[in-house]
Amino acid sequence: MAGENDPVIKLFREQISDNDLKLVDLLNKRIKLVTQLWQYKRQHDLDVYAPAQEDWLLTYATRANKGPISGAALHEIYRHIIEVTQHEARRLPEPAEAEAPDR
Repeated sequence: MAGENDPVIKLFREQISDNDLKLVDLLNKRIKLVTQLWQYKRQHDLDVYAPAQEDWLLTYATRANKGPISGAALHEIYRHIIEVTQHEARRLPEPAEAEAPDR
């Protein structure tokens, strides 16, 4: 491949890889928190699914977005994150006991 030995390209790729690892870590943390939230809701006979919260999240993230990602692209990514999070949270065994999160 052209540019494989270019130090600038190498630096950009390293920074991109570092950010990718951070994204993976954050997604895993999100899934664990959702799993704990769902368990807490079930223990208190509350609905697990909260479409209004999903709508709020999309609005919140869009307002916080400073670009360069477009609002439409951000919505698409978050819709997919929500879908994957729900799928993974259903797949995982529930924690022993859900507690209120530490602040």
